[in-house]
Amino acid sequence: MARALWPLWAGGRRRHPGSDTLRQQELKSSFSMQAKMPPCDFSPGKYESYPYERMLKIRKQNLSPSLVTYYKKPLLLHQGHMQWLFDYEGRRYLDLFAGIVTVSVGHCHPKVTAAAQKQLGHLWHTTNIYMHPSIQEYVEKLTALLPDPLKVVYLTNSGSEANDLAMFLARLYTRNFDLICFRGGYHGGSPYALGLTSIGSYKHGVANGFGCQTTMLPDVFRGPWGGSHCRDSLVQTIRKCSCSQGCCEANDQYVEQFKDTLSTCVTKAIAGFIAEPIQGVNGAVQYPKRFLKEAFQLVRERGGICIADEKKLVKCCCSSAFCPPEGTVAQEQLSYAVQTGFGRTGSHFWGFQTHGVVPDVVTMAKGIGNGFPMAAVVTTPEIANSLAQNLHFNTFGGNPLACVVGSAVLDAIAEDGLQKNSEEVGTYMLLEFAKLRDKFEIIGDVRGKGLMIGIEMVKNKDSRQPLPAEEMSQIWEDCKDMGVLIGRGGIYSQTFRVKPPMCITKQDAAFAVEVFHAALMKHLERTAAK
Repeated sequence: MARALWPLWAGGRRRHPGSDTLRQQELKSSFSMQAKMPPCDFSPGKYESYPYERMLKIRKQNLSPSLVTYYKKPLLLHQGHMQWLFDYEGRRYLDLFAGIVTVSVGHCHPKVTAAAQKQLGHLWHTTNIYMHPSIQEYVEKLTALLPDPLKVVYLTNSGSEANDLAMFLARLYTRNFDLICFRGGYHGGSPYALGLTSIGSYKHGVANGFGCQTTMLPDVFRGPWGGSHCRDSLVQTIRKCSCSQGCCEANDQYVEQFKDTLSTCVTKAIAGFIAEPIQGVNGAVQYPKRFLKEAFQLVRERGGICIADEKKLVKCCCSSAFCPPEGTVAQEQLSYAVQTGFGRTGSHFWGFQTHGVVPDVVTMAKGIGNGFPMAAVVTTPEIANSLAQNLHFNTFGGNPLACVVGSAVLDAIAEDGLQKNSEEVGTYMLLEFAKLRDKFEIIGDVRGKGLMIGIEMVKNKDSRQPLPAEEMSQIWEDCKDMGVLIGRGGIYSQTFRVKPPMCITKQDAAFAVEVFHAALMKHLERTAAK
């Protein structure tokens, strides 16, 4: 085995040069490479569309080349049922990525499907200039789940649209222009929202981002500061915390960086600040526990409003009040709703609730419609009134079918106990992945809350350098070949993203962990053979 890949094992002890092979044998002897897929009582229908090769040809010739595909041999998916997906040959996969964290209650959930089918035969679409029952019924149900004064809803079709509108509202309401966002944040791919998205692979060679200023990401694993008590997660970073009693050193340093941005990069009066409570596309990055609360206060002192992109967040001070002992559940955290909302983090329905803050604007999409194209902006009556000075209209936003689907999703979350399931199954998965981190030198960090988990892969724990893309892809392909679909994220595509439909069971989770373990063992064998 290449010693450079495994310089240190758990506990930071250097091993004898000949002991790496011994360690690999120990791991292999304690683990079966054949993970057994849990049973499923659903049988997919017969695939009756074009042959695979024709599908591949059409995609290459007639779809935009910007639409990339996953895997060396792209999947041709045919049908879905709850946490399962089936390809054109009938092969079953456990979906740990949920359509990029969009399928919240399960593929083709029967309650949501039945509601959509009923509405399709009743009233499919009409302009929202007219009243129709479903839009009023839905927004009443949605706003009942949000704290005062977040009671006014504007419905759109996607998260990018929602964030476009949030930016517009911030500038209209404050009459200021500058907006602040985190590096590594993803807030959409539209020309307007792209200014807030700070991941290089999404940037094109045209002007964007006028009036948008990035600030340092308070990443307690990869950033310059952070330790073992900094984030609201059952699993902390392996970096040690040097905080004194009653304060969080990392949080204080990152807050100072935020103040520096306010002092040097924007005008004295700003329009606002947008953040995911837990960064999604960047690999479930969590901030120091108290950071967002302090950042919100600084923004409001500058006249800006605070936008929660519940697409994720977190609260710290290394005192007993905020840093519970390892192995206990922290009581406070903050998150936003495109990916963190609708119960996915388990402890709360909305991400921002876990941080003890109330944002001025909340944007939400993805899980809101279980895959149906819908999104929303929720704000206060005062801020909403700034949009009423002139016309602003969305043709499809809040149409009857979308509202019925959204309402059925909320019902399914409540009736199926999916928030509680997210907490229980997510906690189990998080702790099991943490055990793998302690065994494998290439797992640098495991983090997250509920069913929103990131596994950051590194060359070794000392350097924290990202695992090379080729090695990431091989592990990824092996998981797929064993029946598990997993996402990827991070600036360097170095983080596996585990965010399944919230109906996943503990048995499914155990299977997923076994598969990931087996893929890591295969990686070790390839490395040893070099």
